Amino acid sequence: MDPLKIEILNPKALKLIKGLEELKLIKVQQEPKTKVREYLKRMRSKSKTAPNPDEIVKVVNQVRAERNAGKKGT
Repeated sequence: MDPLKIEILNPKALKLIKGLEELKLIKVQQEPKTKVREYLKRMRSKSKTAPNPDEIVKVVNQVRAERNAGKKGT
């Protein structure tokens, strides 16, 4: 199965998720906190226009793809 990222908007939904977990229908795992993620969280709290983690990953992947394309052409 593919993992899903779910943002819980209503506390009642958390009760439902916990119930599904108790019935062994789903497995809930906390996303590990990384130093980079914590640093970005602190920096975003001070800025109104900071990029979100998905935007950062997108840019990093683009740069990696360009760098790797250059290595293959050599």
